[in-house]
Amino acid sequence: MEVILREDVKSLGKAGELVKVKPGYARNYLLPKGLAYEATEGNRKRILAESRARGARMTEERTSAEAFAATLRGVSVTLARKAGEGDRLFGSITSQDLADALAQQGHAVDRRKIELEHPIKALGEHIVAVRLHHEVQAELRVTVVAE
Repeated sequence: MEVILREDVKSLGKAGELVKVKPGYARNYLLPKGLAYEATEGNRKRILAESRARGARMTEERTSAEAFAATLRGVSVTLARKAGEGDRLFGSITSQDLADALAQQGHAVDRRKIELEHPIKALGEHIVAVRLHHEVQAELRVTVVAE
């Protein structure tokens, strides 16, 4: 059975692609969840219109993310925490702590967009990536000082 994907489906394809799947997979999963349309001529036109609208929306989101990234380049966050020997923190600084500090400065960033591989556990200056859009990434300068 041929279907047209409405959204990106992992291991199957990207939105707008025409893919061939087994009828049961399409009937029981893709169609009920709204992930795909049956490949008819009317649905092909509908997907074309949706892809145009999605492209315009993605362009708008990207430009707003680039503008916000430009404002974040000049922002630095300073956090004071208790530290012990060897400049090691007693606790750690997580993405939630960074999101709260940015919110206090007037920059609302979702904590899930702040990419920390591991929580910060040492004093000093750290560079943290903030993924604002799948194509736009900003760097945030974080300085951790002892209380």
